[in-house]
Amino acid sequence: MGTPEFAVPTLEALYASRHALALVVTQPDRPRGRGRVLAAPAVKVAAHGLGLPVAQPYKIGDAAFLETIDRFAPDALVVAAYGKIIPQSLLDLPPLGAVNVHPSLLPKYRGPAPIQWPLIQGDPETGVTIIQLNAQMDAGDILLQEKTAIDPADSAESLHDRLAEMGAALLIKTLDGLAENTIIPRPQDHDQATLAPMLKKADGRIDWRMKALAIERRIRALNPWPGTFTFHGKERLKILGAKVIARPAEAAPGTVVAGLDDELRVATGDGLLLVEMVQGASGKRLSTADYLRGHAMPPGTRLT
Repeated sequence: MGTPEFAVPTLEALYASRHALALVVTQPDRPRGRGRVLAAPAVKVAAHGLGLPVAQPYKIGDAAFLETIDRFAPDALVVAAYGKIIPQSLLDLPPLGAVNVHPSLLPKYRGPAPIQWPLIQGDPETGVTIIQLNAQMDAGDILLQEKTAIDPADSAESLHDRLAEMGAALLIKTLDGLAENTIIPRPQDHDQATLAPMLKKADGRIDWRMKALAIERRIRALNPWPGTFTFHGKERLKILGAKVIARPAEAAPGTVVAGLDDELRVATGDGLLLVEMVQGASGKRLSTADYLRGHAMPPGTRLT
């Protein structure tokens, strides 16, 4: 059971493993893009490429769908970013219940944005946890867990891809262990739980009063979605890459300060931010040097 790109490596690993993959369950096709064209989820596309049967129920708690799953008599359900709460009636069907691939070191970062929040918070590491699903969100017993260091250059995109591959490999180890009865579930310490709330487009607007390091982390954490942005006058300017200059700002937050002719240095609440990559109204990704050739930002310019 999975829907977006994150779940595809898990699907492919299951297909290549010794375990029999009987059915792929994903969400219904949805309209996407400006033209609102109906598009299939990534998992459906991948499953069809592997010749696997696919179900796309609108309500996974319906009696008819539960009967469909019951006919397959699965030993376990595998869940990776399915996108809907799995009802207890479905969790109770297989003897081994449902195992879930979650891209964080639970009990930290329960919720829908566990990849982004470790970057926002400046954590030195993150990882993948395979849990036994229960009625509470991301609160089931831990089956296996694996860590990975967060590189200073990591974005949500690079972490997404790495954690998706890690999760797929760890999921197969988990199923092997469950089949051989060598895994001992470990309850989470609920007192240590933290949340990873869903991000919105509005969360991408840069607050220049924040520290330069916090802004730089947010730029990486919100790349590619929802992206970080600011306003130069009336123009919305997406900030795609930046680095911290550890010097006193000596100007109000959001003020462009003097630097090299092809640089964009912006004062923050603590330190300077050197903006390296932007996207303006044209929609083209440009280096700051290229952007400044057509959009002058002399010292004293205010970004809001």
